[in-house]
Amino acid sequence: QVQLVESGGGLVQAGGSLRLSCAASGSIFSIYTMGWYRQAPGKQRELVADIGSGITNPERTNYADSVKGRFTISRDNVNNTVYLQMNSLKPEDTAVYYCSAGGLALSMLRFDSWGQGTQVTVSS
Repeated sequence: QVQLVESGGGLVQAGGSLRLSCAASGSIFSIYTMGWYRQAPGKQRELVADIGSGITNPERTNYADSVKGRFTISRDNVNNTVYLQMNSLKPEDTAVYYCSAGGLALSMLRFDSWGQGTQVTVSS
């Protein structure tokens, strides 16, 4: 079983910055993709950004159009941690942010795990 624990959410004024962290632990053999999703009240969960493992090639990153140029995703493969640096935050970025990770467990079975979510609130 693989657990994801997020941290770094909070309340910030528009234009400010926050950095989210998510650490994966448990029976991990390899993590392929790690990412961040968000869900605002009354809306569906949406992808914010994800990042590949970078084991065999440079890390692939993917961003939602709404956060391009403002958010940066990165990962530490040694510590199985993914980060989301959020700059120039806007009120519309307010949501619960969820970490995700997919890979291979020590059992050689595929896993797809989610964190418990961390609230990000941007005031105008």
